[in-house]
Amino acid sequence: MNTPRDMDGHGTHTLSTAGGSPVPGASVFGFGNGTASGGSPRARVAAYRVCFPPVNGSECFDADILAAFDAAIHDGVHVLSLSLGGDPSDYLDDGIAIGSFHAVRRGISVVCSAGNSGPALGTASNLAPWLLTTGASTMDREFPSYIVFDHTKAKGQSLSMTTLPEKTSYPLIDSVKAAAANATTKDAQLCMIGSLDPAKAKGKIVVCLRGINPRVAKGEAVKQAGGVGMVLANDASTGNEIIADAHVLPATQIKYRDGLLLYSYVNSTKKPTGFITRPATVLGTKPAPFMAAFSSQGPNIITPGILKPDITAPGVSVIAAWTRANSPTDLAFDRRRVAFNSESGTSMSCPHVSGVVGLLRTLHPEWSPAAIKSAIMTTAAEMDNKGELILNASSLPSSPFGYGAGHISPARAMNPGLVYDLGDADYLDFLCALKYNATVMAMFKGAPYTCPSEAPRRIADLNYPSITVVNVTAAGATALRKVKNVGKPGTYTAFVAEPAGVAVLVTPSVLKFSAKGEEKGFEVHFKVVNATLARDYSFGALVWTNGRQFVRSPLVVKAALAFD
Repeated sequence: MNTPRDMDGHGTHTLSTAGGSPVPGASVFGFGNGTASGGSPRARVAAYRVCFPPVNGSECFDADILAAFDAAIHDGVHVLSLSLGGDPSDYLDDGIAIGSFHAVRRGISVVCSAGNSGPALGTASNLAPWLLTTGASTMDREFPSYIVFDHTKAKGQSLSMTTLPEKTSYPLIDSVKAAAANATTKDAQLCMIGSLDPAKAKGKIVVCLRGINPRVAKGEAVKQAGGVGMVLANDASTGNEIIADAHVLPATQIKYRDGLLLYSYVNSTKKPTGFITRPATVLGTKPAPFMAAFSSQGPNIITPGILKPDITAPGVSVIAAWTRANSPTDLAFDRRRVAFNSESGTSMSCPHVSGVVGLLRTLHPEWSPAAIKSAIMTTAAEMDNKGELILNASSLPSSPFGYGAGHISPARAMNPGLVYDLGDADYLDFLCALKYNATVMAMFKGAPYTCPSEAPRRIADLNYPSITVVNVTAAGATALRKVKNVGKPGTYTAFVAEPAGVAVLVTPSVLKFSAKGEEKGFEVHFKVVNATLARDYSFGALVWTNGRQFVRSPLVVKAALAFD
């Protein structure tokens, strides 16, 4: 346990996603078969254990996280991928924020997960501006398995290795009606272990509701009660987010609306029947990507003037390497062992971004972590493969609070044209703007740091690739930025998609670069013209373009409550 040897699977999965070598014939029980490869497949990888068996409910302590940062810095790594995090806290109390500051100061890019506490707003963690914080979205690969009932064919997803005979119907039952005598209605509805009566469930396909207990454990409860299959129906909060799991019996997970139809049929029909089809692997599905319901969202509750998350990347049903020391479901009753596994979470999207950071580091070794982050953010896509705005799991338009600057576009990030760069002094002055005292500043800097005697720099002026202004009064608000040319000489023109209820003016609106490495500043002025529309957060975008490259920054504006 006191080595990086992986007894769990999480570390193997994430590290192989970031830097695994190409492996042909990778699959999960034959599903998703193909060549698995990490984002930076020629990288040398290092693993640092920071999580241990829980003590008083905690398992990843700041002392261990900071020790790992120290070791990684000493070992000379170029990219750190952190698929972990806790509740948001002030940066001076946050081991990841402190450790990553020292890494970034030394030119090491640090990529973190935003967390799996969505879809509620204000749930994102790892909020420090020197971190590249990643949300999770779907990809255009699915593992469809249908539940067919009453002339209806509802598409679910599954990686069940056992299947029922094709087109052979079985009795269907709501898990509530299969409740054991001593079980509560809620426990039976969620298919808790031991909550179902074998006399009622035996030989039937049981319909369970998603929530609280592990999805695969629900199937184990059905299996123990003698059920032949399970349909897992989403609740309202998880909407259309259906995840392919390695179930222990024939099973499929369906969307919320399809679940309502199924429950209605099962509970209004005398002898309801149906069958579950064998799962398949399908590529090119639409719409994709859309945001996972679990993906934590902004706004940033520690520093509202910094947009988080920064980016989104694939984090649903991701296939990557797995340890033989654990089952594919991480459940004690599951005795199966696999070389590759499908996992979901912002833990899975984080190493996708880390792999791209590794490639950019190789291609542009002179770029700072901030320049790499800017290249990834300003070239990200806001549109899905249907040409529409990225949706959330309820099929409604998402926002920068879900996807940050957008979905990562690795090929475009190689040649962004312009970047928003930042260095040590910028981040230290940002901490000065938070009014941190000399002791705290020395903890971040590693030596005494004197904040500028002039008026502290405003958070709105931190040279971040996204622009967020909050509490905008009738006088308006201004944000200062500067961009560095990392491409050929050329002229860039500003185009603005104005947030609802807000007028935006960019000065100057044309920037002419005569050499690579040249920097030019500009000012973005925001004026609220309709306080009703801008009282809640309002979103837009600023795009600098030379006709070939499009350097896009999200605009996030919130009017002051006392606006007049």
